[in-house]
Amino acid sequence: MDWSGYFSMSWLYWTLMVIYTFSIISVIGVILSENRNPVKSLAWVTVLVLFPLAGLIIYIFFGRSFKNKRMISRRNKRRLKKREPSIRNGGANISSLSAESRQQILLARSLCGAMLYPGNEVEIFTNGKDKFESLLNDLRGAKEYIHLQYYIFEDDKIGCEVREILTERARAGVKVRVIYDHVGSISVKKRFFREMADAGVQVYPFFRVAFPPFGSRINWRNHRKIVIIDGKTGYIGGMNIADRYIDGGKFAVWRDTHIRLTGPAVASLQYSFAVDWTFMGHPLLEESAAYTVAENPDAALVQNVPSGPMSQWSNIAHLFSKAINNAKKLVYIQTPYFLPTENLLKALQGAALSNVDVRIMIPRRSDSVLLRYASYSYILECLQAGIKFYFYEPGMLHSKTMIVDDEFSSAGSTNFDFRSFEHNFESNLFIYSKNVNERMRAIFTEDLKQCTRIRKTDWYNRPRFEKMKESVIRLLSPIL
Repeated sequence: MDWSGYFSMSWLYWTLMVIYTFSIISVIGVILSENRNPVKSLAWVTVLVLFPLAGLIIYIFFGRSFKNKRMISRRNKRRLKKREPSIRNGGANISSLSAESRQQILLARSLCGAMLYPGNEVEIFTNGKDKFESLLNDLRGAKEYIHLQYYIFEDDKIGCEVREILTERARAGVKVRVIYDHVGSISVKKRFFREMADAGVQVYPFFRVAFPPFGSRINWRNHRKIVIIDGKTGYIGGMNIADRYIDGGKFAVWRDTHIRLTGPAVASLQYSFAVDWTFMGHPLLEESAAYTVAENPDAALVQNVPSGPMSQWSNIAHLFSKAINNAKKLVYIQTPYFLPTENLLKALQGAALSNVDVRIMIPRRSDSVLLRYASYSYILECLQAGIKFYFYEPGMLHSKTMIVDDEFSSAGSTNFDFRSFEHNFESNLFIYSKNVNERMRAIFTEDLKQCTRIRKTDWYNRPRFEKMKESVIRLLSPIL
């Protein structure tokens, strides 16, 4: 027997085992040191102990935390802030707002420095045809610069049309910068973006998914949909650049909400884009917003609130929770996926139990089977608290809106789920305007006509196997 070979293999085996065990213990130490939610920490430790190899791989892809890491330096942040209009500080009169709205405004400023801007015009789009018609016209009229950022930028009919306008404007001397999410647009051929680059468009993916940083990037997605044109006009909302927002894709209808913004608050969209651009390693943007203050009495007070995995706080989740807890009369929510954090679920239940009219609208059929089943698992406990749940029947409801009482409304890219609140880079407008609130409520009420209300008895009496599937998939909610 070759004892030297045996001992050599044995030594190699135990060396690898020691290294492997040390790696698992080190990861567990990192998880504990981050002081996360105890339930999450315990879940990760349990997975790593019971399934070390699989658990380590899953943790590398989905478990790492970017909390408290800066996207840009303090110096660059100050330089960008100086380019925002001075009206952001003293120009907004909030004395006419409710105490609840004033609290939210201060909270947003404390969380992420979000400034309140007066004198903004807000145009609301509820279908892709109208939104893209307006966007294409504004892009064609760009004179100085276009900053365009989307999670998904498809190379379909509308995508090619947008590309042609961007390349034409770039050749005409307009500065055109494009950010797309690499995961969201991963099916798009490189040639599509290369043709833009060849025409002078500065186009880059956010968090390119490639080795070796693959594992640290695939779970972090830039879900924002923002456009700034010459610093005067901005777009923000839930619609990506894809034909399905016009023709419905595999659904009869693809219902979404997007906002066209003019006024001082466009500067906040510019700031958000500039931070992401600098984070990607590019020089600090020099362009400033050029704004006019709307004089009409219906002009809106607006904050743009960004959120992401690097934020110290879950900005948008905190503000949603505050708005729900402050509600006196109503809370209306539209979301494609309903996977609330424990805090938000309790806030919704508490509001409904306090006789606030809480209504949640989700699609009957979703574009994700897993997310549909996970969303369904929360419905019964909401119904038991008196929350009214509705299925949108015509097609895919992709709208991400919240309406609270008579004065506050929000729209943007944030889904009501774990991923948007904790893992994605998101951005929502927080609008303090009775006029905009009234228009948003009218849209919600119109959508209700195409919905089926879910009754507690009917939902409770569904097949046991369906409920079991939902409960199992709910376990995956934090990483879906």
